[in-house]
Amino acid sequence: MSEFLLHIFCIAGIYAMIALALNLQAGYAGLLNFGHIAFVGIGAYAIGIGSQFSLPLWLVIPAGIALAMAVSVAMALLGRQLSADYWGIATLALAEIIRISVVNEEGLTGGGQGIGNITAPWSTGLQQHDVLVFTALILLCIAVCTFISLRFGNSRFGRALRLMREQPQLAMCMGYSLLWLKCRALMCSAVMCAIAGMLLAWYTNYVSPDYLLSSETFLIWSMVMIGGISNVRGVLAGVVVVEGLYNFIPFAKDLLHMSSDLTGALRLGLVGLVMLIGLLLRPGGILPEKLRILP
Repeated sequence: MSEFLLHIFCIAGIYAMIALALNLQAGYAGLLNFGHIAFVGIGAYAIGIGSQFSLPLWLVIPAGIALAMAVSVAMALLGRQLSADYWGIATLALAEIIRISVVNEEGLTGGGQGIGNITAPWSTGLQQHDVLVFTALILLCIAVCTFISLRFGNSRFGRALRLMREQPQLAMCMGYSLLWLKCRALMCSAVMCAIAGMLLAWYTNYVSPDYLLSSETFLIWSMVMIGGISNVRGVLAGVVVVEGLYNFIPFAKDLLHMSSDLTGALRLGLVGLVMLIGLLLRPGGILPEKLRILP
């Protein structure tokens, strides 16, 4: 039972990092990025390809982060001539292009089969020891990401992002470059997502195109929306709620004797229902954003 709880915590911790990264874009900057999961996939595949070709980590990790940042800059440049809604569709299209490229590039990425036999650098072969080490690493990463998110929110950069979100014309009048603000927000988010993707690849010892599915992006969006967009504590609360629902369904499957296909559909449907109820009854989320009102 303890190993099962640790497994849930590790997966939830990785999703918490991804959700906090999305909050930097959607919460602070108001960017509708529907291709967010692409950054996670890039980080995961960096580790997978590095493991496949026995490349050193000091080369693989910076390369994966740099590639994720480059894609984030490309996403930001897409928005130069597009409104927010159309930019969101463009980011979704870019993420799908990356996923389809991964599926068709069998020599490098393993195609639809993915890449297996990925070994974490701290792996000793003892499962209980490895899980405890990974749990401690996840705790550290969550603490660092939470601290960075809170500092960003209270910094001049965070205030500039909120100004861009609420009054973009005023932000331009005050001398801010909206494109540069978007680039910085996306690059910071991409770094956190790439690291989360690397941790996911190490934890599962596997990476596949399923990590790049658009449904994963919308799952992360549901965590942010349910918990409270632009509120770090709210985002973490949303991760707990959604992961709780996801892990409750398998127990309901055994009790109600449901099929596996129905279980998968029920997971997504239940999360969607909770988000819909939350938007109707508490639009700001469980812990809504608290804006400071200056006298």
